Amino acid sequence: LWKLGTGLLTSDPRLKDCMQQIHQAVQESVGTAMMDQELFRKCVGSNIVLLTQAFQRKFIIPEFEAFTSLINHLYYNTQAQKGGKVANYIPQLAKFSPDLWGVSLCTVDGQRHAIGDTNLPFCLQSCVMPLEYALAVHEAGTEQVHKYVGKEPSGLKFNKLYLDEEDKPHNPMVNAGAIVISSLLKMMDYLKKMAGREYVAFSNATFQSEKETGDRNYAIGYYLKEKKCFPSGADMMAALDFYFQLCSIEVTCESGSVMAATLANGGICPITGEQVLSAEAVRNTLSLMHSCGMYDFSGQFAFHVGLPAKSGVSGAVLLVVPNIMGVMCWSPALDRVGNSIRGIHFCQELVSLFNFHNYDNLRHFVKKLDPRRQTGHERNKSVVDLMFAAYSGDVSALRRIALSAVNMELTDYDTRTALHVASAEGHLDTVKFLTHTCKVNPNAKDRWGNTPLDDAMQFGHNAVVKVLQEYQSIYTHTLMPEELRLLLMV
Repeated sequence: LWKLGTGLLTSDPRLKDCMQQIHQAVQESVGTAMMDQELFRKCVGSNIVLLTQAFQRKFIIPEFEAFTSLINHLYYNTQAQKGGKVANYIPQLAKFSPDLWGVSLCTVDGQRHAIGDTNLPFCLQSCVMPLEYALAVHEAGTEQVHKYVGKEPSGLKFNKLYLDEEDKPHNPMVNAGAIVISSLLKMMDYLKKMAGREYVAFSNATFQSEKETGDRNYAIGYYLKEKKCFPSGADMMAALDFYFQLCSIEVTCESGSVMAATLANGGICPITGEQVLSAEAVRNTLSLMHSCGMYDFSGQFAFHVGLPAKSGVSGAVLLVVPNIMGVMCWSPALDRVGNSIRGIHFCQELVSLFNFHNYDNLRHFVKKLDPRRQTGHERNKSVVDLMFAAYSGDVSALRRIALSAVNMELTDYDTRTALHVASAEGHLDTVKFLTHTCKVNPNAKDRWGNTPLDDAMQFGHNAVVKVLQEYQSIYTHTLMPEELRLLLMV
């Protein structure tokens, strides 16, 4: 499955029955096990829907192998980033090398990819805050949770002794907010469910280290207690203890990416199919991660990356691309505000290459790649529909196609575009729609070297000629780098 470029791992829980049947067949065979039709049916029967999706490339990222080769390229480029310091105010964190660097991703369909130091355990630290908040909303509801904590970015350092004008912590992504939320819940089992039962553990050494060096957090706790920020009957010391425990929960890049993918998938773990969190909890969590998740860099990150994320002083960056995938980056070297230098750089490079930024235009992008675009049969169907609509002069059909995020510059076997066809047929309204609304390239040449203008002139469609000449004079077209164009059009 992995070698075929589907992105599925043989360890995927959804394939458990299939892999058990294969293992049993191997155990029972004498010599080399042969897969006949009956055995094949027996092995894939319980997983036929998932396997059909995989082999027909119906997952969210159909060309997964090409996509991951670009991710690897970003990884190695980011590895060259130097500088920063490992957090040393918590002794256990200071033991990590600044050269460690790993990236793992999991899509909403359970496609997996990992590169670098992705199997080394590290503590979530502040990356646990959105997960803690999501569980609190899931269990208690939005209204109950926000009786005790606000929703606004604080504009202050994450461990500042400061409350909002209502004497509440500003949001759940700063220490004060997370400590209050800690008094509302218990959550280890939920974290394991979010990670699809992959590696989630507890570092007692880090917990003890946190308690011994957590003077500021104790100060925050007493300040919150003085201002009556805790729910009635809550034990402040127990909440602080629990907060330190949460920060000391260990994951790997691989299990962390499944947690992020659970948030990307509306609260459903992509590799188990289990509904772990409510849709309301996920929506609220992603909103707060977007505005408050990256310490004092949150505004800059929202502007440049435009995706929900949360960082931790262990060097982790948990990134969510809603409805597509979750990513966990880890590199212990931090910048001055406590974010992983390599993690931030990787996220910025990711959205500069792919149209994942929340406000990227999915229909009219030129320089960015969309890994969600279907190829093969889907592309062929799109070409047929597009060309027939252009040939018929059916502007309504073209509008529907454009609204489906189809590339309006797709070409047929003669490398003719829809604009070529409409120009040759003399469909003036169609030509106007393709040029002025879809802004397609008027200079594209077919296999004979003709442009749409050449076709319109050859068949004597003077009104179309005039429109194309005017459009050519104002059109500017920026080509993608050739290697990226080739990858996109495979």
